[in-house]
Amino acid sequence: MQRYLPDPFLFVIILTFVVFGLGLFLTESSPMNMVQYWGDGFWSLLAFSMQMVLVLVTGYVLASSPLFKKGLGALASKAKSPGQAIILVTVISIIASWINWGFGLVIGALFAKELAKKVSNVDYRLLIASAYSGFVVWHGGFSGSIPLTIATEGHFSQDLIGIIPTSQTIFATFNVIIVLALFLILPVLNRFMHPSKEETITVSPELLEGSSNLQAATIEKSALTPAEKIENSFIVSLLVGLLGLAFLVYYFVNSGFSLNLNIVNFIFLFLGILFHGTPRRFLESVLDAVKGAGGIIIQFPFYAGIMGMMTASGLAAVMSEAFVSISNEFTFPLFTFISAGIVNFFVPSGGGQWAVQAPVMLAAADALDVSYAKTAMAVAWGDAWTNLIQPFWALPALAIAGLKAKDIMGYCVVILFVSGAVISVGLLLF
Repeated sequence: MQRYLPDPFLFVIILTFVVFGLGLFLTESSPMNMVQYWGDGFWSLLAFSMQMVLVLVTGYVLASSPLFKKGLGALASKAKSPGQAIILVTVISIIASWINWGFGLVIGALFAKELAKKVSNVDYRLLIASAYSGFVVWHGGFSGSIPLTIATEGHFSQDLIGIIPTSQTIFATFNVIIVLALFLILPVLNRFMHPSKEETITVSPELLEGSSNLQAATIEKSALTPAEKIENSFIVSLLVGLLGLAFLVYYFVNSGFSLNLNIVNFIFLFLGILFHGTPRRFLESVLDAVKGAGGIIIQFPFYAGIMGMMTASGLAAVMSEAFVSISNEFTFPLFTFISAGIVNFFVPSGGGQWAVQAPVMLAAADALDVSYAKTAMAVAWGDAWTNLIQPFWALPALAIAGLKAKDIMGYCVVILFVSGAVISVGLLLF
């Protein structure tokens, strides 16, 4: 697998031309049409790209603070063997991703790094793959964009399906069973994938430490210039941090425990400012963090271009309709799940994918008399499922870990097939 999987940037270039070709052969689009769709969509994910950069940067900054490192280290110390480390990081990642997908992406990778420092002879590639594996549950959890969208007044499909509460999606019996099954199966699966001692690839704990000396503020106070005194002032960080915490109190009082990507980044950012103690330590941590953001910054516009071609050409609808044509009332949720998994490879955004697939899938569900809620969750699970082998979503975790996609992809493929079987059974039988 490592020999044949290209760098994620080359992968997205190859994917671009694959979608371009499919658009020409499977739709009525001309080459110039496809070029236009690609260019029109290219910058459509700029805001989201910045959010993902901040997922990486704020998560790294928080984790590199002395207090947070101590907490993660204490939890990592509970693992006494490589097998326990793999199980623990998988469990933490699943729980965190179920609560909020951005939180899960960052915490899983950061915790894996702490485990690598504490536990000897644990395979670092599998550790990071296990941390990423928990991400598969996100769309069945509190931050699932599709179930939250159809539970919101004024969503674009409301005229057809009305408002569907989360009691019929996130907290539906079939969805809870799928999440619990993955919670039990994935840690065991990951544990048994650990290679033999001879084939284990470890990493030196020293290499996992930040390159900057974040505790280097040991200059004599009398030697500091007025500007340096402000940069090294705890009072400045305290005031800014308290301002951020005041807004969070206001937000949660008025909105309840409603997490989104902006709020998660906000929490991480201001906790990072507080926990680092001084603006100088905080900024040095930020400088370390942004070194790993290059892949996100460059690749996300190309994925946006792919999304533009998929949606504007009608290619995503063609793929969806192909699966609808071979479905019946019993198999429809399964084929919806599989089609969503395929479409997700080209439209790796839950909200964007729902906009593309909802008109086709909901009309088919109506014709086959299949639950709208289950149809929506089948799309949601398909979207989450193939994220396991989609470098788009792995980029923040890989940047934190200092690995490439090919380092973890072999493990992720195994997890993909096993989790796909679990989700399929859940959609068919419950």
